Amino acid sequence: MMAFLKKEWMELIRTGRVWMLLLIFILFGIMNPAMAKLTPWMMEMMSDSLADAGFLLTDVKIDAMSSWTQFYKNIPIGLIIYVLMCSGIFTTEYQKGTLIPVVTKGLLREKILLAKAVMLFGMWTVLYTLCYGITYGYNAYFWDNSIAEHLWFGAVCYWGFGIWVIAVLILFSAICDSNTQVLLGTGAIALGVYFIGMFPQLQDYLPTKLMDGMTLLQGGAKPEDYYVSLAVAVGMAVLCLVMSCICFHKKQL
Repeated sequence: MMAFLKKEWMELIRTGRVWMLLLIFILFGIMNPAMAKLTPWMMEMMSDSLADAGFLLTDVKIDAMSSWTQFYKNIPIGLIIYVLMCSGIFTTEYQKGTLIPVVTKGLLREKILLAKAVMLFGMWTVLYTLCYGITYGYNAYFWDNSIAEHLWFGAVCYWGFGIWVIAVLILFSAICDSNTQVLLGTGAIALGVYFIGMFPQLQDYLPTKLMDGMTLLQGGAKPEDYYVSLAVAVGMAVLCLVMSCICFHKKQL
């Protein structure tokens, strides 16, 4: 399996996807505090036009919380880009037939799926940590991160949400033959769970609650309010991987 993991890593490098993803997540990490720092300047530039429209601007207070707000607005875009760029990690090999020689030589399908899953989960973890770390570092330099409550647990929550989305992506990759089908299936599940979460009595039991990190940072919620949704996300991710193994084992390559 280690040889297949190395092959997956080399494929990411050869296609340039790893460099593009690194650049995107680094930019997001820098943009979060940068947008917060630039907000007073932008508001000042717009003050005359807003005054003509009848709006009165007051002094804008910028702190670390402003930057973290930008982080939780931007990181979903980063996750979407990640899913888009990795949606063909299985289907490209189906179309090219490159998995057939590997399987005929005796490599178990479960090991192939596990290697790809480890690569997807590992890349998401590295990219997310990089983006979060850059934002945290700039926030600590310019302001004070201590004004945000449960900062690290909030980070774990959104990371867990990403793990759940990637597990759904792997499941549809084991079933579908094209990355368009994979994206449609993954998007449909994510949107479906999101809309179900709009019912207050259900939102605490769904992975989408993990996206609401700002409520946690602002003190409007406690970590224990997220324990159930985090456990559900992990449980659903494990279930998706088990179902992926079953479907991939029966998949016609």
